[in-house]
Amino acid sequence: MIKVGTTLNRSLFASGRKEWTTPFQIIEALRTEFPFTLDAAASPENTVGRRFIDIENDALSQTWSGVVWCNPPYGRRVDRWLAKGAESAEAGATVVFLLPARTDTAWFHEIVLPRAEVRFLRGRLRFGGSSNGAPFPSMLAIFHPPTEFKL
Repeated sequence: MIKVGTTLNRSLFASGRKEWTTPFQIIEALRTEFPFTLDAAASPENTVGRRFIDIENDALSQTWSGVVWCNPPYGRRVDRWLAKGAESAEAGATVVFLLPARTDTAWFHEIVLPRAEVRFLRGRLRFGGSSNGAPFPSMLAIFHPPTEFKL
């Protein structure tokens, strides 16, 4: 039995690990609906788009256009990534985020709920070839570009 307060128990809920490599099956399931042209948080080894922005090129200061995939660092600044995605969608991009399903956070209520389509994923994802599922549920937040309705 594991006692509350042990290192193992605390690590399940810590945000110390920020980078989670996207499970291949998630991308494959989305490619038809979203033909990704940019991966906004990638490396040459794990990109899902034809173009990608890596950590050295500061994705938050770059222009996101086309159909964008983003599995951002899951740290305390995920709100900055979501704000960039919302801004990019307002400029015409479609931006799809893979995120921890943290519905109790300010970023969920202030950025995701009012602006994005939310799809909760069943089960726990296995990131980066891990043999264990993630210690959190996941969701997609999809920021669509504005549409014009003409009467």
